[in-house]
Amino acid sequence: MSEIKNLVDQMRSKIKESELPGTADKAKKEKTVPLKEISPKSHAPPEVPDILQAIRDYDNTNHKSLVHARFDSKTLQTMNQLKLAAGIDVTRLVAFAVDHLLQLHPELKIIIKQFFQKLDE
Repeated sequence: MSEIKNLVDQMRSKIKESELPGTADKAKKEKTVPLKEISPKSHAPPEVPDILQAIRDYDNTNHKSLVHARFDSKTLQTMNQLKLAAGIDVTRLVAFAVDHLLQLHPELKIIIKQFFQKLDE
């Protein structure tokens, strides 16, 4: 931590020196390395997987109902890490996952419908 403070103090003193009259020439003489040379080589942005884009595009703004779900700690950690890595909040992810599950398996809706039809008989 003290190393960081020392670096900050050094940077502050350099800034103050460059602001003083007559020191601008000295600052110009010092060799400055452009930021581009210091930073790692620039790469093309990684391609976003289709599933990730589909989750981002999923609109849950009109969803007003709330459901409490329980997840094991590993799954919860993964969902929270996905939020940090991709900017997808857990609520959107869960809403998308359930909607996607019901679309992929329409037999679930049929089972529910048959259950309620049996109750009416």
